[in-house]
Formats: sequence, C-alpha cells, structure tokens
Amino acid sequence: MKTIYYHGDILTMAEPQQAAGVLTDGRKVLAVGEPKTLQAQAPEAHLYDLGGCTMMPAFIDAHSHFTEVATGMLQVSLDEADSTAAVAEKVQKHIRENGIQPGEWVQAKDYDHNRMPGGKNPTLAQLGAMAPDNPLVIQHKSGHFGLFNAKALAAAGISAETPNPAGGTIGRDAAGLTGYLEENAYFAAVKKIPLPGAKTLLSVYRRAQEKYLSYGITTIQEGMLVKEMLPLYRLLLSSDLLKVDLVAYPDLETFPIVKEELWKNYKQYDRHIKIGGIKIFLDGSPQGRTAWMETPYAGETDYRGYGTMTDEQVKAAMQLAAQNEVQLLAHCNGDAAAAQFLRCLAETEKDYPVLKTLRPVMIHAQLLRPDQMDQAKQCGAFVSFFAAHVYHWGDVHIKNFGLERAQQISAAASAVKHGVPFTFHQDSPVIEPDMLETVWCAVNRKTKDGVLLGPDECIPVLEALRAVTINAARQYGEEAEKGSIAPGKQADLILLSENPLCIAPEKIRDIKVVKTIKAE
Repeated sequence: MKTIYYHGDILTMAEPQQAAGVLTDGRKVLAVGEPKTLQAQAPEAHLYDLGGCTMMPAFIDAHSHFTEVATGMLQVSLDEADSTAAVAEKVQKHIRENGIQPGEWVQAKDYDHNRMPGGKNPTLAQLGAMAPDNPLVIQHKSGHFGLFNAKALAAAGISAETPNPAGGTIGRDAAGLTGYLEENAYFAAVKKIPLPGAKTLLSVYRRAQEKYLSYGITTIQEGMLVKEMLPLYRLLLSSDLLKVDLVAYPDLETFPIVKEELWKNYKQYDRHIKIGGIKIFLDGSPQGRTAWMETPYAGETDYRGYGTMTDEQVKAAMQLAAQNEVQLLAHCNGDAAAAQFLRCLAETEKDYPVLKTLRPVMIHAQLLRPDQMDQAKQCGAFVSFFAAHVYHWGDVHIKNFGLERAQQISAAASAVKHGVPFTFHQDSPVIEPDMLETVWCAVNRKTKDGVLLGPDECIPVLEALRAVTINAARQYGEEAEKGSIAPGKQADLILLSENPLCIAPEKIRDIKVVKTIKAE
C-alpha cells in the first residue's frame, strides 16, 4: 500500500537534508517532496500524520554479534555486580528460578572485573561454590575472556597439564588453574558449550530481532560466524523468521564451508541473510588490557598487550578476501594492531588492488592514532568506531593508558579531518544496540564519572547520524539501497520522539524510537 508520511521533521541524510513529505509503496521510497505534490502523484495513498515525530532512514548496525545477542537472552546478567558475593547471588538465583538441573551448563554475561574490589576475579574455589553441581562459565562484558569453574574446565578438556595450542592465556597460579581463560584460549573453550534446541533458538532469535528493531535498526551483523554456528544458520534459513537484513562474516575456517555448502549465491540476500566477507581479529580489548599497543600500558615497563596473528596470516586472509572479491573485517583495538593491519593491507594491495575497492574495515580501532589516519585513507579502509566506549569504559581507559592516550579513543573528529570514512557500532551484546546513546557519546564524549574525554574528538550531531545511516550503508556497499531517504531506496524508516538536530546535545540519548518500519 502506498503511504505518504508528512507533518513532522524528515531528515533524509541526502540532499536536501530535510523534506516535508515522503511517498513509499511499502517496499521502496517513490518520491520525496511537498505533501500536496505527493498526493497529486498518488491520490490513492494512505496519509500518515507523523504527529510531530521526526522521520529518518533506519539505523544500520556496522558491527555486532546477532547470535550472541540471541543466546545471551538465556544467560544471567551480572551487570553492576561488584563483588564475588553479588556474582554468586545472581548465579544461584538464576539456577533456582530456571530449574537448571545438575550437570547442565550455567552461563553468565556482562561480568566486568573493573567493578570488582581491586579488579580481582573470583578464585576457582569461589567459582566452584557458585554452582557446585554445574559447569559454569562467566563471560566478560568485552567478549574477550571469561571465568570457568572446575566442571566447565573439565568439560572443555582443560587441566593444569593442558598445553595451549590456541594461544591466549589459560590462567594458572602456584596452586594450579585459576579458571581464567583469555582471547584464543577462551574462544576455543566456549565453542564446546552445547547449543540450545531448535525451538529455544528460534524463540531467542525472534526476541533478538525485536530488540534491534526496538532501537530502530533494520540491518544487523553477525560479526563472527564460526562453523559451530552453521546448524543455527540452516535453521534460520529454513524458518523464514527474519524481517531485518542480516550480514554475516565467517572466520577463515568457516568461509570455505559457507561458500561451498550453505549458499550458492552467498553474496546476495537469501531470506534476509547474506555473507558480507571474512572476519579476523588481531588483538584483544583495551579495558581487559589485551589490546596490542606500541607503548606499554600505564604502570607497566614493557607490557603492551599482544597480537593474535602473524603478518603472514593476516596477508593470507587479505588475499583470500581479494580472490573471492569479498570484504575483510579485522578486529583491531590497539595502535600496534592498527599498524599491523595497515602495513599488511598496503603490502597486499600491491598484488591485489581489488582489495581497496572492497572496503576493508577496521573494527573498533579504539586507539587508532590520528597519524595513522592518512594510511587508512590511502588503503581505502573504513573505520568502525566503538564510540560508546568513551562513556562505558572511558574512566578505565584513563587508568590503563593515562589521560593523554585515553583522549584519543574513537577519534572520529580526526577521521573527519583526514577524510577517512567511518561508522559507529555497539558490538552487541557487549552493550545494547542503542544507536542514539552512541550518537550522544560521539557528540558529548563524557565518561561515567563525568570526564570530558578528548574534547577535540567531539563531532557534530549530523556527522554522528551519518555514521549510523548513510556511512554504514557505504561500509556494506549498500548505499544505493539504504542509508538515506531518496527515490528508489528501500523504505527502511524510523520515527523518533525528537529531532536530534534540534534538541540539546546532552539530551540526545533521551530520544525514543517511536516506530521502526522495515521495507517489505
């Protein structure tokens, strides 16, 4: 059915930036202009009075983990837990209220050691007491490490004598294992956690989709598709559950399987799912002190975090992406990881110039330095900043890096200055997929303790909105279909309670998403 939207602010993210009315057929935007002109063009159209709400193109998620958002709905949240006793109370309440039987896995999320006294994790004995009859895994909010009790370690095949071919850290002390697993060691262990049944999975996938839609997001991402998740994707494809568009990025091991077995036309949307490219990660998290830095962390004489791949491995991944003409997403937080990515990209593009046209993406780029921006531009790289880190972990970054370096995190204004295309994301489930909070963070750059962190890196509201609409569409190579309100583009639209360009900048995160409209 054709619809004319009018009587409210309409931000197009195109030229002109504002419009008085929009005509759609439910699938595409047909015209933008004065309501009377649109009504003359389509007299049969339904008139939709915006009632003073602001219309925009729907938000586009530049990086998150859809399946983890879904399965996280089966886990107990430890958000704000600030002691071992508080963690134990939440875990035990979850076991009781959900009727979890002895031997069944118990999973917790949103744990942050920075909230614990002295930043100390619970001991292996304390983890055992929390769930004495169950394997327990507590996932850190960063997604880069976690805590396992003895039953979970045994189920993952880890003992005091276990070598660690996966890399990363298996925590040990003089008494033996501590239950702490970091980076590759952690990722290898969590793959061994059994998946829920099909009925449960479809239920939480549906709930996860509704969560994204409630935040005004109509294109979402699976930021690391591993082979253990392929049965889930077969289930999703057979269910026709998705209304949002989902772009998945398999890891190096999984990409050939997906390409050969799961999709023939994997680069095209099939039941709202497509493969966007390949995902690699080059380091860890800054709040967990595993981001790979060129200068030691504050208070350290030599510790700089560490990388997870050699230059040869990174270039091999880039060559694979170029040969298959797909995008490469590389997680890199620290400036040393950024340097490795840019160095390998420049070298690989000499033999594979097509790589530059495929828009390789630096995911997070938290500590990408302003002096590295020009190289990113020369290589054709997109940068997707986790801008909300400023608020959620800015105070931790000050402790970990000192104020001068911490002020450079998510350097969006430097990206504007150097002409580097950038987007914003929330890395959900690390935080909620709240685009308006992220826009607020990028514009105001206030930490939880109220510190103005890097005032020179604040950007105008319009630039921040572009980062989550038209720029994000460009990152996916979908700017001809999404990201702005213009004739011929998908009718992916949202209604907001206030106009973010008119409201006081400090109140942007109070704006509500009133309605999300996904193109049919």
